[in-house]
Amino acid sequence: MFKIQKLTLLVMSVAVLFLLASFVGNAAPQKATPKPVDKAALTEEEVKNLILMMDTDRNGKISKAEFMNFMSTEFDRLDKDKSGELDVKELAQSAFRPSHPPVGK
Repeated sequence: MFKIQKLTLLVMSVAVLFLLASFVGNAAPQKATPKPVDKAALTEEEVKNLILMMDTDRNGKISKAEFMNFMSTEFDRLDKDKSGELDVKELAQSAFRPSHPPVGK
């Protein structure tokens, strides 16, 4: 009978050790994998500058009207020949860079 108790105690001890080892293994800090950098994304500083330029009522947010007014002004600035359309040459002068390649190309 003593051997069964001793064996049971041994098995329980091993089980507890495995359980503790799994907790410790999960609690260990994981290696941080760096996120890929989206080169088309704006930096935080660029976003802050855009907000300063667009936010005419200075509430820290951009309304649709503020956004559309800014874009209209930017369009007029780029439309050098005042044709009401932007051509390749005019767009090439802008700082705008598309974040995704054109569909179907």
